[in-house]
Amino acid sequence: MRAAIVADIHSNLEAFQAVLDDVESRGGVDEVWCLGDLVGYGPNPREVIALLRQHPHVCIAGNHDLAATGKIDTSLFNPNAAAAAEWTRRQLTPQEVLFLNQLSLVTSKGDFTLAHGSPRDPIWEYLVSEGTALANLEHFQTRYLLVGHSHLPFVCYMDESSMKCAFKEFPVGEPVQLEEGRLVINPGGVGQPRDRDPTSSYAIYDGEQGTICHYRVPYDIPVTQEKMRQAGLPERLITRLSHGL
Repeated sequence: MRAAIVADIHSNLEAFQAVLDDVESRGGVDEVWCLGDLVGYGPNPREVIALLRQHPHVCIAGNHDLAATGKIDTSLFNPNAAAAAEWTRRQLTPQEVLFLNQLSLVTSKGDFTLAHGSPRDPIWEYLVSEGTALANLEHFQTRYLLVGHSHLPFVCYMDESSMKCAFKEFPVGEPVQLEEGRLVINPGGVGQPRDRDPTSSYAIYDGEQGTICHYRVPYDIPVTQEKMRQAGLPERLITRLSHGL
């Protein structure tokens, strides 16, 4: 089994297509595993949904997916995110709303649990600290946990015997061996990176090799930004793409 692991695509068609093209250049995969927030923020929600559905995939729901279908209240978002969510909701067809509404909050694939925020709180929790990582240990039974939501790539090594964990950089282009211990892995954001690197971030899991590898891919940011301006999306959401913030 080989799987492309993507998160936080956020209606960014150019970024998602660049990632899928990069995946193919590396030999392709059997499935795409999407860790939520397929839509929101960006200008092409319908096209991104359609592109994902062209591939064998597993997808879970993120908070922006639920906001776009009305399942959660956009008053819980900051004003820019809320405006983008409301705009996204107006673009979707009933069939696309149904697709998003049917996504699970948490699922598993073999040795992996997939959650957007965390298995303890899939919608809202940011798993970015030792405390939140350790608190989630009892909420998933698989060896490995894949999360998105923070848009920050990392590997967190968990030691259950000492109840300690260590967040480490997810090296680009260097396969990480999947060890017997438990790991939390975030592939970073495809459509709106927030680690001060504007290139799209994703990972490939190789079951035969027992590895997961992190990749960065440039995409045509100005094209996405121009689409956002034409759609009337908030300027803050447009400019941040240039800086990976």
